[in-house]
Amino acid sequence: MGFQTPQYKLSKLVEQVHSGEIQLPDFQRSYRWDDERIQSLLITVALGYPLGVIMTLQTGGEHVRFQPTPVEGTPPTAGAASPNLLLLDGQQRLTSFYQALSGDGVVHTADGLNRRYFIDIAKSLVEASVREEFVLSVPEDGVIRSNFGRTVELDLSTVDKQRSSDFFPLNIIFDNAAVLKWLGEYPDKNLGFKFLTQIIQPMVEYAIPAIELDKSTTKGAVATVFEKVNTGGMSLTVFELLTAKFAGDADYHQRTGSDFRLKDDWKLSEDVIAKLPALSKFSNTDFLQAVTLLVTNPKPTKTTGNQDRILALELDEYLEWAPRVRNSLAWVAQFLDDEHIHTARDVPYQAQLVPLLVIRVLLGSSASIHGTRARLAQWFWNGVLGETYSGASETRSAKDVDEVPLWAKDPTGTVSAPATVSNASFAESRLLTLKSRTSAAYKGVYALVMKNNTQDWREQTSFDQTSYVAANVDIHHIFPQSWCRKNGKEKLHYDCIVNKTPLSANTNRIIGSAAPSKYLTKIATQAGLSSDQLDTIVSAHQIEPKLLRTDDFEGFFNARKESLLSLVEAAMGKPAQRDPETDLIGTRGSLRQMLRRS
Repeated sequence: MGFQTPQYKLSKLVEQVHSGEIQLPDFQRSYRWDDERIQSLLITVALGYPLGVIMTLQTGGEHVRFQPTPVEGTPPTAGAASPNLLLLDGQQRLTSFYQALSGDGVVHTADGLNRRYFIDIAKSLVEASVREEFVLSVPEDGVIRSNFGRTVELDLSTVDKQRSSDFFPLNIIFDNAAVLKWLGEYPDKNLGFKFLTQIIQPMVEYAIPAIELDKSTTKGAVATVFEKVNTGGMSLTVFELLTAKFAGDADYHQRTGSDFRLKDDWKLSEDVIAKLPALSKFSNTDFLQAVTLLVTNPKPTKTTGNQDRILALELDEYLEWAPRVRNSLAWVAQFLDDEHIHTARDVPYQAQLVPLLVIRVLLGSSASIHGTRARLAQWFWNGVLGETYSGASETRSAKDVDEVPLWAKDPTGTVSAPATVSNASFAESRLLTLKSRTSAAYKGVYALVMKNNTQDWREQTSFDQTSYVAANVDIHHIFPQSWCRKNGKEKLHYDCIVNKTPLSANTNRIIGSAAPSKYLTKIATQAGLSSDQLDTIVSAHQIEPKLLRTDDFEGFFNARKESLLSLVEAAMGKPAQRDPETDLIGTRGSLRQMLRRS
């Protein structure tokens, strides 16, 4: 890899961006700078302070061929041009310069504002020791307003108003004729001349140091550059790094006559994911990790760290496995749906979806055979309820991908259970600490309740994916919190999952703060159900209806705790760890005190 270290005049860079001589490799991210950062950048140049280097790559090399894309805000002619240089580092700065210092000067900032920039002439010329911030940001129309838009604080909407207010528009600074015309009619000739010589001319001559990689640069070198060089403060993702690596694959280009664009391939997966609500948070990095697990399993890998393993992928390896991963996404979503996990926020562990997807690829259609599917569910629930994916998920994923497939498809039961199954456990006391969706086990117990042929109490709604979303189902208190506080119940008990169940938003509104004995009667009347019919529906939620009708919180709590533990045990295929005393409400001694502290 050869390189040069030229100095680029800022005015020339803006010109080359406009013409399309300088463009971006198409895997670069979008423009993301906010108004405050742009102001600071412009002040830096106006003061003549160093800005840091940019990095470019000469086009036309044999090793690296990236699809170019014009800098944001350039005219259509820029995109039609063939660039001489690709900007590898410095996109945010150069985009800010181009939009602020040329054309109409309107910068489309990351904070959703369209801003124009002016120099306060007087402030820019005072001594540095007393100089204030002198680059002013104004709305696109040039008018600063206050009092909810009713009062005009400063109007720079016309050239005459700019001159009379002593604010110079930065968008004309590289247009010599426009600058001379603006200053030629400026009232204070002495101040105007001083501003021209001390601020404008140095800005026109301002140069930015660069590292220019030549045509001999290899794809590996470019990937390393992207990984190591980051003056903009926004580290590139592993997806962007791999995009850079794949885009320059010479063998692929020789075979196909074109370059591989990872963005386009990921778009195929995004189209699939868009139809699968439970997978809406499944990212391109998750997808790459799945492909990497397939490539490295069961082969050992010399690299360490998840990112290093992904970046070691070769394009041919990706092309072999990516379609199979994509084709298994729908199966994973159906698996979750069957387990009554219907939306992304209800997925216990996003990290566990990666090995589940890989295991489906390895098993193929046999993953849907009754016995195999049942063992996969057992593995899944042991991971969730045993909370084994709460840390070091990459190591856990690799181990499960290695161990689960053989065990899952073994009809004889002679293959040892994977570590996730054999080592997982669930303690009875854990139920009292499950209080919100921040816990994977909380989401798991919630789904297990819905899986048990449950319906909403008022509406004839079974909790399948469609009804779950349409009825705005969430987990709600059975004995209302206000009733519990009024009747002296401990928050440790009434705010845990034992006292919660899935219900529609409408049903929860009917419950309100009433005692169960009161709201059950009201629900039965509105639903057109007899007491026995409603009791049958309530029972499916692992609740003893008689205990609700007598407002027996203690009896209800202890009975439902046992029922939920039975669900957990059935899902994990093993007994839960029982506490020394079985009545969680009452005189508990040390255990009760420990749980209250938690």
